[in-house]
Amino acid sequence: MIVYHGSYCEIKYPNIKFSREALDFGKGFYVTSIKEQAVNWAGKFKLRGKKSYINIYNLDLDKIKGKYKFKEYMSYSVEWLDFILECRKGSNIYLQNDIIIGGIADDRVYNTIELYEDNLISKEEALKRLQYYKPNNQICIVNQEILDKCLNYQESKVV
Repeated sequence: MIVYHGSYCEIKYPNIKFSREALDFGKGFYVTSIKEQAVNWAGKFKLRGKKSYINIYNLDLDKIKGKYKFKEYMSYSVEWLDFILECRKGSNIYLQNDIIIGGIADDRVYNTIELYEDNLISKEEALKRLQYYKPNNQICIVNQEILDKCLNYQESKVV
């Protein structure tokens, strides 16, 4: 599967230790199968006066599913919402997996999550609102071994 990572630099050899904490699926190297989404991520660096790159990789999901702890959220669900809330609070719950795939809690999604956290809407209402957002995905690779053995760098392009 071809996947993309938007950045301010070329990343031929991703390393977990450079990842940020408390993101949607915890600390890991994030990629997406949606090129446009990675281009948008990279575009944020342009706004800060930096170069922006889209890094392109081949990810061997078949190899991963058979050997590593694999978690996939097929839709916005109560389980997905609870997992994201825990990770964004800094919980290490994500370490129960080697790779996590699912929807993104972007700014619009996170606004819905904040309304839910503040008890202004119910969990059911939050999930109902989330169903209407544009399809997206993120793949968080938590295990460095997967980056080294299953994610193969193809090329980088300036966006």
